Amino acid sequence: MAESESLETVTEHERILQEIESTDTACVGPTLRSVYDDQPNAHKRFMEKLDARIRNHDREIEKMCNFHHQGFVDAITELLKVRADAEKLMGQVSDTNRRLQDAGREVTAQTEEVIRCRIQQRNMATTVEKLQLCIPGEMMRTGKLMTDMILFLFRYYSALKTMEQLENIYIPRVSQYRFCQIMAETLPKLREEIKEISMSDLKDFLESIRKHSDKIGETAMRQAQQHRTFNSAVQKQVTLSCAKPLYGLNSRTPLNHNGLSAEATDEEEMDEEVLTAQDLVDFSPVYRCLHIYTVLGDRETFENYYRKQRKKQARLVLQPQSNMHETVEGYRKYFNQIVGFFVVEDHILHATQGLVTRAFTDELWNMALSKIIAVLRTHSSYCSDPDLVLELKNLIVIFADTLQGYGFPVNRLFDLLFEVRDQYNETLLKKWALVFRDIFEQDNYSPIPVENEEEYKSVVSRFPFHDAEIEKQQFPKKLPMSQSVPQIYAQVKEFIYASLKFSESLHRSSTEIDDMLRKSTNLLLTRTLSSCLQNLIKKPHIGLTELVQIIINTTHLEHACKYLEDFITNITNVSPETVHTTRLYGLSTFKDARHAAEGEIYTKLNQKIDEFIQLADYEWGMSESDGRASGYLMDLINFLRSTFQVFTHLPGKVAQTACMSACKHLATSLMQMLLDTELKQISMGAIQQFNLDVMQCELFASSEPVPGFQGDTLQLAFIDLRQLLDLFMVWDWSTYLADYGQPTSKYLRVNPSTALALLEKMKDTSKKNNIFSQFRKNDRDKQKLIETVVKQLRSLVNGMSQHS
Repeated sequence: MAESESLETVTEHERILQEIESTDTACVGPTLRSVYDDQPNAHKRFMEKLDARIRNHDREIEKMCNFHHQGFVDAITELLKVRADAEKLMGQVSDTNRRLQDAGREVTAQTEEVIRCRIQQRNMATTVEKLQLCIPGEMMRTGKLMTDMILFLFRYYSALKTMEQLENIYIPRVSQYRFCQIMAETLPKLREEIKEISMSDLKDFLESIRKHSDKIGETAMRQAQQHRTFNSAVQKQVTLSCAKPLYGLNSRTPLNHNGLSAEATDEEEMDEEVLTAQDLVDFSPVYRCLHIYTVLGDRETFENYYRKQRKKQARLVLQPQSNMHETVEGYRKYFNQIVGFFVVEDHILHATQGLVTRAFTDELWNMALSKIIAVLRTHSSYCSDPDLVLELKNLIVIFADTLQGYGFPVNRLFDLLFEVRDQYNETLLKKWALVFRDIFEQDNYSPIPVENEEEYKSVVSRFPFHDAEIEKQQFPKKLPMSQSVPQIYAQVKEFIYASLKFSESLHRSSTEIDDMLRKSTNLLLTRTLSSCLQNLIKKPHIGLTELVQIIINTTHLEHACKYLEDFITNITNVSPETVHTTRLYGLSTFKDARHAAEGEIYTKLNQKIDEFIQLADYEWGMSESDGRASGYLMDLINFLRSTFQVFTHLPGKVAQTACMSACKHLATSLMQMLLDTELKQISMGAIQQFNLDVMQCELFASSEPVPGFQGDTLQLAFIDLRQLLDLFMVWDWSTYLADYGQPTSKYLRVNPSTALALLEKMKDTSKKNNIFSQFRKNDRDKQKLIETVVKQLRSLVNGMSQHS
């Protein structure tokens, strides 16, 4: 029983498997459900049966694949061979198609031309046929209508071509008709009308081109500036080999040196459309008129007229406004008009055949260049603002670069820039003269006080000051120069920066720029600053203390010149050791100023001494001295002592020279006081009082008011006075007369004429007062002795005059 059930189950499972294999998948569900509806474990046996069936099918598939494998491999190999041939065939087909298209293009063009000619022939045949049907009364009206139609449909050169065809081809065929004769007679008049109309259009064009020249020039110069800006930006990365930039105003490719379009040089304007000459100006009247006159055989007349009118316009464009030098806009408008004019001429040169020639444009440019240079040379001389001159320079550079891009030589413009540079430097020098003057007026001429390290660093950051002794001192301390020194140094550097601005974009080497900077700096130092210093020294309110400070200031400025040279070297990267490098002449400037200040010190000292001496009030007839020096002289000596104490910061030789000069001037002034012609009488008491004053002067000289004198060098300033006074005080005439002329004479520095003049004044006094009783020599006749000495002195004086 179990076996029968098992057999039935197996048979049922076979049936179900066959039904699954042959039935649509949508109906498999009920079949599978029957498996689970049978006996409890029937589905397990079904699954085993199903696995066995799957394995059986897998074995059959594997056998079939093994049987057909070699055929599959062979088929793939054949297919790969076919693919290579297919690719080769595709290339041949493409090449054949391209050659066919190239060959057919000319055939297509010729076919289109044939069709157009056939249409013209058909239209002309129809026209002739219709004209033959017209009655004679309508001929005139027909000719007028044809004329209007020709002018309306074909306009100028098309009308001329049509009239030429009528005159040479069609009218001869129907010349027997009267209307054809009338048309033949009308054609020359039509040609003249066309010439007049086209010439009128040309005149309108020439009139309007002046209005557009400014805009064209502005566009061209803006593109040139963008091009130059771009080149400056990439100069450190690429070496530019093309020396002539091209711009997009004449329909030529607007390429710069690296192949980028000129409008791409500015990031902000990359999306803007570059305007060309055709965009701004409609040149069709020129082309039309040129073609018409050419067709009519009168091209030379048109060329002469056009060139003559453009020459007139060039002269008008080159005429500047009278107030052009007042603003940069005046110069910009002037340059825009000139650039616009020559951009138009350049376009006409390249767009027409011979209307203008290179020789003609070169002639115009040479004429314009001479006028431009003369105008700029005149108007730039009126500019007193360096900023305006700098803007003018930038405009000239852009102007030159723009026209150079169109093939016009501009070397003379860059030569002119050197003259403008001199004018720029002159305006800078005038500006900095005011700056220096203000600095000097605001200076207190006192050493700079520094309270702490921060203030000290602030000063040395603005001025190269180094002094080991001062750096060791404790704060607060004072720097030897006054406040004007770092200010002057800073302003010289500002001047160098300002001068450098002009040297940029001049297409000059670093060596030439370095030379320009050094020369302009030399002018600032040797002319402007030197003049300001000289004027400052001569000002009345500048006293001895200020003069001393000026000398100290110039010493420090002189030492700073080497730092200015290093400053220029760092800017231009040109070593000072380079051959032909200009050196700074600041050393001579500050030395000259220092010498002038020293001379002024000597002068003011002498003036002060004269002021004290004017206070002298001697009683020349006094019987005996007061026993002490005069008050005015003691005040003078005290003044000299305090003054020379201020000279401690001066170089040693300056202080010594000032002291020696003061002593010599004092001695000379005292001697002149004795020998004054208005002083008629001098008593021995006055001589004694005068001697006391001179002794105080000698004591002052021996006290070494200024260190550095050797021995009694300073006392020798009073040696003439000392020997003269000793001669009169001792009354040692016998020794004087006996030793006169000997190099060992005790009174070698006493001149006979000086002694005679003073003795004459004492002789008059002796007649009234017996002042010789005190002398140790007991001459029996003292008056006779004086007379004898006077005679001998006169004899010596006369002998000296005869010998000379």
